[in-house]
Amino acid sequence: MDPLVLGIESTCDETGVALVQGTDLLVDVTASSMDEHARFGGIVPEVASRAHLEAFVPTLEEALSRAGKTLSDVDAIAVAAGPGLVGSLTVGNAAAKSLAVALGKPLHGVNHVIGHAAVDELVHGEFPEKVMALVVSGGHTSLLKIDDVATQVTELGHTLDDAAGEAFDKVGRLLELPYPGGPHIDRLAREGDPTAIPFPRALTAPKFQEKHAYDFSFSGLKTAVARWVERERDAGREIPVNDVAASFADAVADVLVMKTLNACREHGIDTLVVGGGFSANSQPARDGDQAW
Repeated sequence: MDPLVLGIESTCDETGVALVQGTDLLVDVTASSMDEHARFGGIVPEVASRAHLEAFVPTLEEALSRAGKTLSDVDAIAVAAGPGLVGSLTVGNAAAKSLAVALGKPLHGVNHVIGHAAVDELVHGEFPEKVMALVVSGGHTSLLKIDDVATQVTELGHTLDDAAGEAFDKVGRLLELPYPGGPHIDRLAREGDPTAIPFPRALTAPKFQEKHAYDFSFSGLKTAVARWVERERDAGREIPVNDVAASFADAVADVLVMKTLNACREHGIDTLVVGGGFSANSQPARDGDQAW
């Protein structure tokens, strides 16, 4: 029988526990502390750490119960070792190490950004020989060339400042939308005109191609949105929230798609995997391009 692996994830504000038998995901259970952060308008690391402490044992017990397994059935333990919030990671890693020692089972640290891409194998089967992965989450935006998901992953580029999801939440905050702002920006963008406001596409000019061909930057875009909104408010004009959301979302998607497809072409890769929570966002197709 294939080995049963207990997976633990605590990189940010969600406590996740999963059981995987070989390449079959038996169960995954998640406890979120999002509501506890809402009144602050963003993730508070100390609050997240304490929430992990409170949620870990109940989440573990629920996962085992749903899968019909006990800790004695576990053959190995895997834990997200980073990147992430230090306090949150400490809770998850301490729990994983304690279980590994108590059970006498091997412990494997996992890069959680690569994990966003690797999880696709659980759904769609083994990757082909070469894969490009775009990982877009609340805290990370990375472009990965995958030759072997376990041993040979090359980061071609990453965000130099705000991640795409982080920028969405910050723009949501300046538009006075509920936290987290990302889903609200995505919803409003479907009703707006993506060509209404010419927001910038950072690091896409020819002068950046040698050094930052595959890197991303969304902090300047967020600032451009803030300044545009401030000017409109100072002039006494009503903010066209739908158009702002659509134009902003289009600028983010445009850069993500452009750089990712360029990387695929230049490296001769025809399989693309998109992972991370931000990948659940929608973006209408325009100018003949397929929706990303």
